[in-house]
Amino acid sequence: MESNFRSAKIYVCDRFAGTLSETDSGYTFVYDAEYLADSSSKPVSLTLPKRAEAYASNTLFPFFDGLIPEGWLLNMVTHNWKLNERDRFGLLLVACVDCIGAVSVREVIE
Repeated sequence: MESNFRSAKIYVCDRFAGTLSETDSGYTFVYDAEYLADSSSKPVSLTLPKRAEAYASNTLFPFFDGLIPEGWLLNMVTHNWKLNERDRFGLLLVACVDCIGAVSVREVIE
């Protein structure tokens, strides 16, 4: 059985769309069943169309990685939160709670 290390709830226009998880073998993204059932809901990304099956990747999905700031803002985030620049999931969790655009990320704390 695969272990989840950290998880994040993904929101589209402040509506819960699915869960992104860090696992033993990489990352998974699973859409919420209620979100899938609503025909008016939009996919998180064109690269992650709505479907019931989980998406899996060895690396952080390019769409989510693209939400992480770059340049001076990345330097500020890594310095203020004392994160390693290579901890892409950690950066996503702290820097993308209120990012530009329709998608936001909120850490699941258990």
